Amino acid sequence: MTTQDEDMPYILERFDAGVLYLTLNRPTKYNVLSDAMIARLRTRLDVAADDLAVRVIVLGAEGKAFCAGHDLNEMGADKSVDQLRELFARCTALMLTIQRQPQPVIARVQGVATAAGCQLVAMCDLAVATETARFAVSGINLGLFCSTPSVALSRNLSRKEAFEMLLTGEFIDAATAKEKGLINRVVPLDRLDEEVRTLAVSIAAKSREAVAAGKSLFYRQIESGIEQAYGMAGDVMACNATFADARAGIARFTHKG
Repeated sequence: MTTQDEDMPYILERFDAGVLYLTLNRPTKYNVLSDAMIARLRTRLDVAADDLAVRVIVLGAEGKAFCAGHDLNEMGADKSVDQLRELFARCTALMLTIQRQPQPVIARVQGVATAAGCQLVAMCDLAVATETARFAVSGINLGLFCSTPSVALSRNLSRKEAFEMLLTGEFIDAATAKEKGLINRVVPLDRLDEEVRTLAVSIAAKSREAVAAGKSLFYRQIESGIEQAYGMAGDVMACNATFADARAGIARFTHKG
């Protein structure tokens, strides 16, 4: 990394209309999830979690790549198994932070997302990509099965589709990624920011409390058996119905006519 790179902030920030835009800012390094990048992103998300002004978070990247996964320089032969376990544990903590974030997180994918970068897209709640974006879990090509990315990938794609990507390491294009369920929308590059903003602002206009409660419930129930899931969902919905926003909305509807 050059001295100029070291002087650049790892993450660029912008806030507009309830939407916090966080942009990975190591384009010459393909925005790899280095230890430093993981730490800074997780810290920023933790701060945003308590900021009532932030309704939605958009996670994007500078340069040609969205994220090329882990920094392989941090996974060299000099690293012990325990050191590598700690590295992957820190990355896992970041991925779980995204899922546990009270605000929905939208991935803005302008380029290639590979290995843990593809995992990052999969862990975001929603994803919008350009037509030229590509996705792969390509560790297998280096003799390294993408084990931690497989957790996120298998919760977005069907089992066979996810396992095929993991075993072959082959890239899929944005249209295929949408078809398989990895991303939500595909647009030309010149419409990417407009599409992301439209989606983010639409969500930001909704009840903050309802969105936060709904996001938490969505992920908890999907990992549970159906009976337990319905039990959790009924409890959350009952509580949600007592929120001020919900009571006002119900009142507006029932008082019509």
